[in-house]
Amino acid sequence: MSKTRVLTGVTPSGIPHLGNYVGAIRPAIAASQNPDTETFFFLSDYHALIKCHEPERVHESTQAVAATWLACGLNPEHTTFYRQSDIPETMELNWILTCITAKGLMNRAHAYKAAVQDNHEKGQEDPDHGVEMGLYCYPILMTADILLFNANKVPVGRDQIQHLEMARDIAGRFNHRFKSLFTLPEVQIDEDVETLVGLDGRKMSKSYGNTIPLFESEKKLQKAVNKIVTNEKEPGVPKSPDESPLFDIYKAFATHEETMAFTQMLADGLAWGEAKKMLATKINMELADKRDRYHELMAKPSLIEEILQAGATKAREQARPLLDAVREAVGIRILK
Repeated sequence: MSKTRVLTGVTPSGIPHLGNYVGAIRPAIAASQNPDTETFFFLSDYHALIKCHEPERVHESTQAVAATWLACGLNPEHTTFYRQSDIPETMELNWILTCITAKGLMNRAHAYKAAVQDNHEKGQEDPDHGVEMGLYCYPILMTADILLFNANKVPVGRDQIQHLEMARDIAGRFNHRFKSLFTLPEVQIDEDVETLVGLDGRKMSKSYGNTIPLFESEKKLQKAVNKIVTNEKEPGVPKSPDESPLFDIYKAFATHEETMAFTQMLADGLAWGEAKKMLATKINMELADKRDRYHELMAKPSLIEEILQAGATKAREQARPLLDAVREAVGIRILK
């Protein structure tokens, strides 16, 4: 029986934090160990250019994100791990797909519609004011990323479901117009994947400024945990899990039995300060070895580059035959 192909892209536009680890990195690496799946993980650095116009930030984030995934256990021997910009076939397929994609389909993309609506609310006469083609054509490049490897499933957040629907539409259009070469990808929503709360109880996000760094030192980790919002209940006063985001973060790193014991300790009047020490210790137990590995990798960028280049070679071996078939189907052929 053939394996299911699962493809995941990560945009290097910042330094990963604890929420990224719990919500995306940890479950994705666990899924990559399933013997029934063939996994593709890539750094979508071309996508980063859509929103990030700081060259050094893109460069530094690419290294940090690659080091993070490797440090957290991604095995490049068991998956195809590559950088998007190292696969020229992606951009060639992107153009071919652009040539058959309906403009009306792109007009309906959520990000583009949101930009147009924002201009309308600000009284801009030009509805496309400030809209660049990277934003407008983003769904087509994402489609090329997916179709180039004929991925069966693509794990995404709910905000990305529309892009997968567009990928299916574009693949279907090509298959109908030229030749049936592309698999119609399916959305994979993991209902069990956790959305980690931040220091203030909202979703952990860089835009909220409420994140806990993933690979800071143990001392800095404790300082970050100490910033978690709590109430003013004194030690000895019973507390419940819903009184602070501290509990939800603890639960993401503890077993069921440990979580139940922690709940009882809060009910028995555990001091918030002691609870924060317990949380920092729990997080550090899981991340200490990974943190050491991360810093080793960050000190050896040439090693990361070597791993990415090996992954690109493996990826291109998969991509080239399909792109050759696509070129043949649309009439781009050798004269003979």
